Amino acid sequence: MDVSEVSGVPPWFADHLREEGIESLYPPQAEAVEAGVADGESLVASVPTASGKTLIAQLAMLSAVSRGGKALYIVPLRALASEKREEFAAFEQFGVSIGVSTGNYEDDGEWLAEKDIIVATSEKVDSLVRNGAPWIGDLDCVVADEVHLVDDPNRGPTLEVTLAKLRRVNPNLQVVALSATVGNAEAMAEWLDAALVDSEWRPIDLRKGVHYGQALHFDDGSQQELRVKSSEKPTEAIVRDTLSDGGSTLVFVNSRRNAEGAAKRLANTTTGWLDDEEKAQLAEIAEELRGVSDTETSDDLADCVEKGAAFHHAGCASEHRSLVEDAFRERLIKVVSATPTLAAGVNTPSRRVVVRDWRRYSGEAGGMQPLSVLEVHQMMGRAGRPGRDPYGEALLLANSHDELDELFERYVWADPEAVESKLAREPSMRTHLLATVASGFADSREALLEFLDQTLYATQYRQGSDGTDNLERVVDSTLEYLRANDFIEDDGERLQATNLGHTVSRLYLDPMSAAEIIDGLQAASNPTALGLFHLVSRTPDMYELYLRSGDREEYTMLAYERESEFCGNLPSEFEEERFDDWLSALKTARMLEDWAGEVDEDEITERYGVGPGDIRGKVDTAEWLLGAAESLASELDLATVPAVREARKRVQHGVGEELIDLAGVRGVGRKRARRLFDAGIETRADLREAEKSVVLGALRGREKTAENVLEAAGHQSPSMDGVRPDEEARPEAEPTDAAGNDDGEGQSSLGDF
Repeated sequence: MDVSEVSGVPPWFADHLREEGIESLYPPQAEAVEAGVADGESLVASVPTASGKTLIAQLAMLSAVSRGGKALYIVPLRALASEKREEFAAFEQFGVSIGVSTGNYEDDGEWLAEKDIIVATSEKVDSLVRNGAPWIGDLDCVVADEVHLVDDPNRGPTLEVTLAKLRRVNPNLQVVALSATVGNAEAMAEWLDAALVDSEWRPIDLRKGVHYGQALHFDDGSQQELRVKSSEKPTEAIVRDTLSDGGSTLVFVNSRRNAEGAAKRLANTTTGWLDDEEKAQLAEIAEELRGVSDTETSDDLADCVEKGAAFHHAGCASEHRSLVEDAFRERLIKVVSATPTLAAGVNTPSRRVVVRDWRRYSGEAGGMQPLSVLEVHQMMGRAGRPGRDPYGEALLLANSHDELDELFERYVWADPEAVESKLAREPSMRTHLLATVASGFADSREALLEFLDQTLYATQYRQGSDGTDNLERVVDSTLEYLRANDFIEDDGERLQATNLGHTVSRLYLDPMSAAEIIDGLQAASNPTALGLFHLVSRTPDMYELYLRSGDREEYTMLAYERESEFCGNLPSEFEEERFDDWLSALKTARMLEDWAGEVDEDEITERYGVGPGDIRGKVDTAEWLLGAAESLASELDLATVPAVREARKRVQHGVGEELIDLAGVRGVGRKRARRLFDAGIETRADLREAEKSVVLGALRGREKTAENVLEAAGHQSPSMDGVRPDEEARPEAEPTDAAGNDDGEGQSSLGDF
C-alpha cells in the first residue's frame, strides 16, 4: 500500500514520509490501515521490533489531530519519552504541537491542554487523572507503547488502570496498543474492544539460534562455523566475527557487575577495529562521560568507550546511558553489555544480540531462575536495523549438547507467555482503589466493582475456580484497610475519600507508605534528619539498599547507637524479618545522610556499593517522599513540618543545614555552595551583594559560571568583565595546573547543579 492511499491523515504526511525514504507501508502497517487505525478504530498491534509499530501510532494520532482532536502517547520509561519527543518533533513544522510530561506527580498538567500530541509515562498519566487535568476528557486517541508491560508486577497495574480510566472518561476513545511480544494478543484485543494485527513479518530476516562448540546452530536447522580461539570466550568470538562483517553486538547479562566485567573484556576485542576518526570521536564521548560524575563508574565506562565498548545498567547515571545509547546507534560503540533494562523499548538495534545469561538471581526463589520467554524475545528483537543491517541474528550460548537442546525448546522455538494482570497485588489494589474513589470514578462499592470490571484483571480472573468472585474479595479486603487508616469513609451506601485520603492520592503515595509516615511523624516530637530519612526509607515506595555480607552487625550497632532518633520503635532482633527490613532502611538512610552531609559521590558509591544512577534514584525518591511527608504533616497540623521541610531541602541539594539557602540558587549546587560559604558568602542575600572578585575566586576562576550564579541571585551587575579572582577565596584543597586552571576543569557531578 502506497502512503498516499491512506485516508484520514493530514495531506502533508505522505510527502513527509517520502522525504524520510518511506514510499510504501510495511504489511503490518497496511493491515492496521485496513483495520481502520487511521479512521479512529481501536487496535492491538503485535508485530516484531523494527516492523513499523511507531508509524502505526503516528497514523492514528495524526488522523485524530487532523479531525481536530488530541492524542496521548504512553511510554513505560522517561528515556523513551525523550526519544519519542525528538521523533515527533518533526511534525511541529506542520503545525502539530508536541508536549512531554514525566515528573512532578502533584502537577495537573494544565499547560498540556494546548498540545496536539502529548507524550507521558503511565505513572504521569495516572497522576494527571488523579489531579483532574482538564484536557483528559478531550482525548480522542491514546497509544500504549510496550503494552505487554501490563504483565509487570510493579508498573503494569498503573498502565492497566490508567487505560481503564481513560476509556471510562472518553467512551469513544481510540486505543492503539503496541508490542513486539504478546503471547495472548487476542485476549488483549478483547479487553480493549479492539481489532487485532498479529504479524511475524519483519523488514529484514531475524535468525535465532544457539552457539555451541565451534558453530552457530539456527532455528531453520542450518549451521555456521564460528570458532572460538583458545584465548577467547564465546562472547568475544561472536563480537570479533560480527566486527569482521561491519556489525555491532548487544550482549545481555544478568547483573551490573557482569555488565561492567564483560565490557572491560570486550573492549580488548573492539579496540583493534577502530579507525583514527572513530578513536577521536570516542575520546570526546569518553571525556563527556568522565564529566557526568566524580565516580569510578564514570571512569570505568569512559575507559571502555575509548576502546569502542560500553556497559549499560540502572546504576549508571541517565547521562551515562544516553551518551552510550546515542554512540551505539551511530555504530561508534561496537558492543554494549547490558542488563535487561536496555530491552525495555529504547531504540538500540544491533547486527547481533547475544543473550549470554539466561538465568538470574531471584530473591523469592532463593536462587538462579530462568528468564521468561517474553523477556528473552524482547532482547532478541533488538537484532537487525532496517537500512543498516542485511540481517539480524539473536544468539544464546550453550555449554553442553543437552543445554543446546534445552535452549531451543525453552526460548528459540517457544512462544512468549500470556500477559497476565497483576492488579490484584496488595500494593497495587490499595493504591488504585483509593485513587479511583478520590478522583470521583466511583462513589460506592458497586461503582468500584463496575469500574474495575473494565480492567484486564476482571477479564482474566474475576471468577475463581471455586465459583467465588475474586474481584469482590480483593476489593472488600482493600476497602477494609483503607477505612481502618482513615483514607476513606462511607455511610453504608456512599463511599468517599477523607481529606487525608485525597491528599494521599494527590501525592501519588502507596497508602501503606502514607500510614507509615503518619505513624512515624506522630511518634516523633523533634525528629532528626537521619530519623526522617529512615522513616521514608522504610516505606513501600522506597527501594531499600540490600544488606551485604557483614552489614548486619555494623547496622545493628548503629541502630542501637542512634535508636533515639528513629520515628517509631526499633523492632526486636527476634522479629528477624522486620528487624532486617529496619536495618536495610537504616543503610539507605545512612547513605542519604552522607549525601546531605556533603560526602563526595565517589566515596558514597564505594561505601555502599552503588552507582551514580542509584544515588540519583534514592535522592529523587527521598525528596518526593519527604515532600509528601511535609504535606501530610501540614494536613494533620503536626509540629514536625519545619524539620521535615529542612530534611527535604538537605537531601534535595545534598548539603548541610547552613547551605540550604545558598544551594537553592540556580546553578550553585552542593560543591559550589560550600566553596562560596567558605569564602564568607553564607546566604542568597550575601551573594546578591558580594564582591565579584570573591565570587570568582570561590568558583575557581570560572567567569561564565560566576556570571550565571550572580544573575540567578539577583546581583545588580553580574558581568565579570575586567574582574580578577580573589586568590584568598580560591578553595585551598583544589590545586591549579601551570596554566592556572583547576584540576578537573569542565567536569561536573551530580551535586554541582
